[in-house]
Amino acid sequence: MKFNPRKRTSNLVLLLSAFIFVALILWNTNSFFKKFKEEERLKMEIWATAQSELIQSSVDKELGDLTLKVLGNNTSTPMILVNEEGSIKTHNIPAELGKDSTYIQKKIAQFKSENTPIQIIQGGELLETLYYGNSEVLNKLKFYPLALLLIICLFATVIFFFFKTNKASEQNKLWAGMAKETAHQIGTPLTSLLGWNELLKTEAINPEITKEIAKDIDRLQTITERFSKIGSMPELKPHDIVEETRKAYEYLKKRSSRLIRFSFVTEIDELLVPLNPPLYNWSIENLVKNGIDAMRGKGDIDLHIALKDNYVSISITDTGHGIPKSEFNAIFNPGVTTKKRGWGLGLSLVKRIVEEYHKGKIKVLTSSKEGTVMQILLKTK
Repeated sequence: MKFNPRKRTSNLVLLLSAFIFVALILWNTNSFFKKFKEEERLKMEIWATAQSELIQSSVDKELGDLTLKVLGNNTSTPMILVNEEGSIKTHNIPAELGKDSTYIQKKIAQFKSENTPIQIIQGGELLETLYYGNSEVLNKLKFYPLALLLIICLFATVIFFFFKTNKASEQNKLWAGMAKETAHQIGTPLTSLLGWNELLKTEAINPEITKEIAKDIDRLQTITERFSKIGSMPELKPHDIVEETRKAYEYLKKRSSRLIRFSFVTEIDELLVPLNPPLYNWSIENLVKNGIDAMRGKGDIDLHIALKDNYVSISITDTGHGIPKSEFNAIFNPGVTTKKRGWGLGLSLVKRIVEEYHKGKIKVLTSSKEGTVMQILLKTK
């Protein structure tokens, strides 16, 4: 994949802009929170002044209407007034909770942590202490940035998955179109080859030559059929999974180096499974070829078939260099390859054939420096 500096710069600018936008929102909300908190403090100081006048009125003057209005107007900010002896003088806590002394003491401790208590002093003597907490509006405002960030994150996640899904869909259409076009392009010379081979059979040449040419033509026809089925849902019919697996395995065995030791072990003799043979065989061939490449043409390839609950398991083991655990899932993505030469499409095609077309599962079962085990699981019904 080629590096695109302009695209990276635009992504960095977009990321920086988003960071600045969020930072401005948090800063503005924090400033508003502090200002609102200062206004509540001022309101409670006015209430404390009115309370001081209430105490003074009992000594030398009558209480004014404004003072009474201030004292009775506080309904939004929770507060508890304590006298010099530590007894509760008044509060605006709900009546059913205000009777619980333990609850009141907990609220006093909470209010002290939220705001500095206001002392009511007359003649240099502490008469009462006012404890007050944050109003409901202030508490909601405190969590507003978190709620806003959560909304932004959810919105960004939705957009991300929308574009990711849209991009994947476009890529799928592109690969499907390329596959069908490849099948179409191969079909034309393939028809000519069939004709030329029939013509060669009429000539005085070794029949083994035309026989081998026919085998290669059959192989090209199989490849063409495989490519033509990419992008459309293939028809699945009951086929013997053991026989179909053996066919693909034996085909590569005959055409591989003698330095590779092949082993085919099955715990079942015959099992009918819904299959599309050309595509399924393609998957087996891809996995075996990957194993051979990982071993650099020398080592052991073992294929094992067994039943696991409602699935048939096809495991292919190689003695190659292994796959890092962090790449167990990534190797199935298009364009990801560990080879110096390669498009990184083989395993992504296998994944599509197994999981999308055959509704099965494929994964890296185990991998280490001693080798890798790839497993296909197909439903038996």
